[in-house]
Amino acid sequence: MFNSEDIRQIESRGSSAASAQEQVELFKKGFPWMKIVAPATPGNGICVLDEEEAARAAEYYDNAEIAGKCKFVPASGAASRMFKDLFSGLDSLKGGNDVPEDSPAAKFAASIERFAFYDESLFGVPEDTAESRRSILSKTLTDEGLNYGSKPKGVLKFHRYPDGEVRTAFAEHLVEAQNYMRNSDGSANVVVTISPEHRQLFEDALAAVKDEYEKRYGVHYNITFTYQDKATDTIAVDTENKPFRTEDGRLLFRPAGHGALIYNLNSLDEEVVSIKNIDNVANERFLPVTAKYKKVLLGKAVELRDRIFGYLRELDAVTGDDISSFRPYPYIPGVNAIGNDEVYKSEKCQLLCNDIENFLLNELCIRMPYAEDCKTRVIRLREKLNRPIRVCGMVKNQGEPGGGPFIIEEKDGSTSLQILEGAQINKADSQAAAALAGATHFNPVDIVCCLHNYKGESFDLLKHVDNEAGFISSKSYQGRELKALELPGLWNGSMSDWNTLFVEVPLETFNPVKVVLDLLRPAHQSE
Repeated sequence: MFNSEDIRQIESRGSSAASAQEQVELFKKGFPWMKIVAPATPGNGICVLDEEEAARAAEYYDNAEIAGKCKFVPASGAASRMFKDLFSGLDSLKGGNDVPEDSPAAKFAASIERFAFYDESLFGVPEDTAESRRSILSKTLTDEGLNYGSKPKGVLKFHRYPDGEVRTAFAEHLVEAQNYMRNSDGSANVVVTISPEHRQLFEDALAAVKDEYEKRYGVHYNITFTYQDKATDTIAVDTENKPFRTEDGRLLFRPAGHGALIYNLNSLDEEVVSIKNIDNVANERFLPVTAKYKKVLLGKAVELRDRIFGYLRELDAVTGDDISSFRPYPYIPGVNAIGNDEVYKSEKCQLLCNDIENFLLNELCIRMPYAEDCKTRVIRLREKLNRPIRVCGMVKNQGEPGGGPFIIEEKDGSTSLQILEGAQINKADSQAAAALAGATHFNPVDIVCCLHNYKGESFDLLKHVDNEAGFISSKSYQGRELKALELPGLWNGSMSDWNTLFVEVPLETFNPVKVVLDLLRPAHQSE
């Protein structure tokens, strides 16, 4: 399948021919559907807090001991999809045709003065003419002006304030970080995943505000820019599942989606990490509600961490075997048995197991399968507890595209809470279709993670990825059809083996900018 030149190309990317071969085989066999038990809904997988409970969670966070905090912001790639409709309009105008009055391009041109990046010296005063619309679109999208069609979202000017200050999406994340992610020494750690070719743009955006914000907010920023590893790119295939080749005969590799960022997340030393996409920010007047519910998620995460750590320490104490050092997993009865069976059969141990099972079911929707003996029960419970933790904010579904929260059945027969994308759901299956129809909430990617175990060690996150939860999508290259492989998504398969809690958060905390006209919504305007 691969010749010597192919192998050199593959290895130069930090991968191997064996890995590329495995990816081709995945195209051939596909990925299994997720077995959905039910949608996660309020009272059945989604925790809905009243004001008093929310206040307690935020207070718990404020008083918690945490071994370092970090804000993790996925911001790779250009903003080309944000301007897709404008590019279409510009093509039409260049061809001598005007655009319909109700088209996104026409609406954008008519509203240009309301955008934070509007500058009269560049755009002039907009007029109701095709030439004015063409000029506005061209000066927004191309190097005739701002060249926003080729820049990443993070460095685009999102918000203008009454005092004249203009902020990029990246700058708004810095303002958020100092509010709810400060460390005990007053610093705020922010890790931003970017493309190498955009680094200077982000460096310039940081330099423009860092000193001013540190003085204004009394904070010290530790900013790290990190790249998605090229070794995580996946091979593309043609419609017959053969490696796709470019005109010069070389293999084509494509970025493997946000799931590749699990490698970046795995490199962090901090214990608690907040994840939020680069385009999900709002005008600072919305920060009180945003910060409040981010602290609620942080509080629920460390509260869950402390309860799980308590159970693990109790298991160690009750069994007396320090089963935390037990290897290998999974436990196989009669093959890799440890300790004294009588310890596991003791009333004290079994009562503790009852308590843990009730906690897993009632709090995390984890229903444990039948255990054939007491020792198996203890080992399996410990395996379920000793995993990374994530608490995910969920908003009521308002028709936004993207994933949602579900209860699924795992391969071992247990159940768990998962975020699923539409591509993972078999619409032809009546139970899955009914679960999809009954879904009430949407995943806004507002996640808090606890990445250390109860001994203070970092988890190896790569051991908690479901490699069978990837995606195959249809794409094109220079007009030729191809199939692309995406790794298990960062908040999908890459976190499938984590302990998960879903918490409802207000819709006001979710303000993404997927298309440029979203910047006209109230959350992105000064008043």
